[in-house]
Amino acid sequence: MARGTKRWLAAIGLAGALVLSAAVPAQAAAGGNNDFACRPSAAHPNPVVLLHGTFATYYEDLNFLQADLAARGYCTFSLTYGAYPQFPFAGGLKPVAESSLEIKDFVERVRAATGAAKVDVVGHSEGGLQSLYLAKMQGIQSEIGKVVAIAPPTHGANASGLLTLAYTLLGKSTWDTIVKTIGLPIFADELDGGAAIVALNTGPVAQPGIAYTIITSRYDELVTPTETSFIREPGVHNTYVQDSCPFDPVGHIGEAYDPNVWHLVRNALDPANATPIKVCAVGSPG
Repeated sequence: MARGTKRWLAAIGLAGALVLSAAVPAQAAAGGNNDFACRPSAAHPNPVVLLHGTFATYYEDLNFLQADLAARGYCTFSLTYGAYPQFPFAGGLKPVAESSLEIKDFVERVRAATGAAKVDVVGHSEGGLQSLYLAKMQGIQSEIGKVVAIAPPTHGANASGLLTLAYTLLGKSTWDTIVKTIGLPIFADELDGGAAIVALNTGPVAQPGIAYTIITSRYDELVTPTETSFIREPGVHNTYVQDSCPFDPVGHIGEAYDPNVWHLVRNALDPANATPIKVCAVGSPG
């Protein structure tokens, strides 16, 4: 099934799932997303920067989560990173290191506009990897309070064995050459043995002073084995969606749209006021 179709089906499933999710407070952050006049409140002092996944954009992937956070009083910001000028309709295609520079500049713009000392970063899929890479590799550790990564390919994705098959049939160097030639270097970068994965995992991933939460699904079909999302280092909270909602079948794309995931993200951003999920939604598989 095409990725766009899966996202469309996930969005349809979202309508029913929202009925089961907790009620959203009436107050909203002024202007919603990317309101550079927004001033963080005492309750939520860090602006939240949201990072989409591969082939997505700021307005299609974490946009529903962003709206949920804004409605709860957060100043929220997002950008489409890693897009080519000749095709701006899909982001996350450039090498991680290149896109990370765009994200760093955006974070510093958000901090300058809002007056906040730190931002919190929430990312899905490649966006989760970008949040980890940004915190470690761009020298702005002191500007980041929390990282919440949803299904990141922290140690490289295997895509249910497809990468192993490609390497076996073509060889890694040939695969890398092909994806770079067709303008999709991210397919070499974020997979097992990719440059970004090697750089991220050389030495500790988690950086001092940053609180990390990794959220993924036992049924994620793209970042596999699912354990590869987790960071087994001190100070990192790793959790499966099914630890809270055992019967949620949510898959990789569906994790961006799943109210259970949103609840876990809110808990990670505001641990002092964390609450259990009382009624579990049913996320989209795949």
